[in-house]
Amino acid sequence: MKTITIEGQLRTGFGKQATRQLRSEDRVPGVIYGGAKEVSFSAPVSAFKALVYTPDFQLAEVKLDGKSYRCILKDLQFDKVSDDLIHIDLLELVDDKKVIATIPLKFTGSPAGVKAGGKLITKMKSLKVKTLPKYLQENIKVDLTELELNGNVRVEDVKVDNYEILNSPRIPIASIVLTRELKQEESATAAPAAAAAPAAAAAPAAAKK
Repeated sequence: MKTITIEGQLRTGFGKQATRQLRSEDRVPGVIYGGAKEVSFSAPVSAFKALVYTPDFQLAEVKLDGKSYRCILKDLQFDKVSDDLIHIDLLELVDDKKVIATIPLKFTGSPAGVKAGGKLITKMKSLKVKTLPKYLQENIKVDLTELELNGNVRVEDVKVDNYEILNSPRIPIASIVLTRELKQEESATAAPAAAAAPAAAAAPAAAKK
């Protein structure tokens, strides 16, 4: 799995004035949770770009005053006006301690329903999971090969060893829906059949007379 290295410094000053000073130097304050103790630090805003501005799930190795922390992204705060990153929370990975992480989905296979003329609609891009750090991976693969017209793949259909999936099990992840062309074809096929049904029923009645 890809790991982003972030070189930073432990924070010695706190409060609004200290925070404003950091941001005036294009540095972002942050906190590392989950380890033996919380660690407050700061790093240049540029150091976080590869970790923050990407849909990929990555690890972060944060180096602070000679010590290294292996982390995953926990939370972000952006300025409401400028949309600049103003704070970051990271979660330290401890080998024997389970973590909650959001892992992107990777869809594979050519759905049978698409081959039949349907349209694939993906409804979720990631799943929230609970697992040990050693089982973290870049993505969760979901094979859509057997997905038929009007079919759904739901959260409960995704099985990953050593993962406890925390999303509601009945939520659809991906669906195959009828296209406008298929709906028109079905309507055209159904219309003659519907017209033939009354005629077929009327024939026996006429014969009885």
